[in-house]
Amino acid sequence: MNAQVRQDRPGDAGSPERAYDVVLFGATGFVGALTAEYLAAHAPAGCRWALAGRDLAKLERLRDRLAVIDPACAGLPLLRADAADTGAVRELAASTRVLATTVGPYVWYGAELVAACAEAGTDYVDLTGEPEFVDRMYVEHDARARETGARLVHACGFDSIPADLGAYFTVGRLPEGVPLTVDGFVRSNALFSGGTLASALTALSRGPQTLAASHARRLHEPRLLGRRARGPVGPPRFSRETGTWALPLPTLDPAIVARSAAALERYGPDFRYRHYASVKHLPVAVGGTAALGATVALAQVPPVRRWLMNRWEPGQGPDAERRARSWFTVRFVGEGGGRRVLTEVSGGDPGYGETAKMLAESALCLAYDALPKAAGQLTTAVAMGDALITRLQKAGITFRVADAR
Repeated sequence: MNAQVRQDRPGDAGSPERAYDVVLFGATGFVGALTAEYLAAHAPAGCRWALAGRDLAKLERLRDRLAVIDPACAGLPLLRADAADTGAVRELAASTRVLATTVGPYVWYGAELVAACAEAGTDYVDLTGEPEFVDRMYVEHDARARETGARLVHACGFDSIPADLGAYFTVGRLPEGVPLTVDGFVRSNALFSGGTLASALTALSRGPQTLAASHARRLHEPRLLGRRARGPVGPPRFSRETGTWALPLPTLDPAIVARSAAALERYGPDFRYRHYASVKHLPVAVGGTAALGATVALAQVPPVRRWLMNRWEPGQGPDAERRARSWFTVRFVGEGGGRRVLTEVSGGDPGYGETAKMLAESALCLAYDALPKAAGQLTTAVAMGDALITRLQKAGITFRVADAR
């Protein structure tokens, strides 16, 4: 893989000022190990990367597995740090250009890492889908990250790269300077891991805290003058464009897309994004809506929430055979200025194989690619945009125009 090293500030990849280009924290977890395997197979020659976590014995066993993929990994540095150990986390952040973390729920285990990266001017990527965490980190660390030059990029997995970069890709095929609308329709057959379940149940159980964090963010965030960028919840409906029932998805994705639109004038003077699950059959759609409501209700009951988490413990997930059969597709319908375009982002197993790929490529993109000068809490579209799309396409994730009129 050829890479272009950025030269826009001290401490860039390859600089002696930092010991590492990329550090992967939480490497022994389910998605963390998949991300480490991807880096072992795809990190460019000369990339100085390391594994980090709290259990050195587990890190050593993982390193032995990685050495089978690439014998050079036998000498991979192992860094011991606990997410709650402020001193160790600060030392970790100061040692690297980019810190990638897979340790969730992030609202419990992520704040010290973000704080350390913001202070050290270290680029940061994670896999969070937790709105409360993202909003809290904006309020607490965006200003400092802007001062130090750190790029804090959340949601670098299935939450929310397909939606964010898919909308970005779609907008690029629509007229400039006019109001634009984009709807995204998600389909997949994938299963989830214990860590994903724990993060989802934790987020669902923290409604008041999520609302409070959102309110605090609105007070701190500068108003968008002369433009609008929105990510409202759309109504359930039948989508003629996709031939499926569309159910609103209450995920982080619409907020991320709206923040990209607010930051980039290319999205036009008035932009709206809606995010849906795409279901072929009406009974499945009705059942899915009922199941979501039941899950939200159950997440509010601590004993039930703990029981559900204990059934699928973090570190567990679908096996390689099941992941190989998994796939995702996100179709986008974009309209504006008298033009309509249908685009598609698709790939393999979204929650694990492709999420590990997305996180790893995001970290490598920040470390090596020529990117816009920006700092603070950023989205993938704002921080990396076309460079990350190019990387993901080379890695096997499809971005294509299906139809345009």
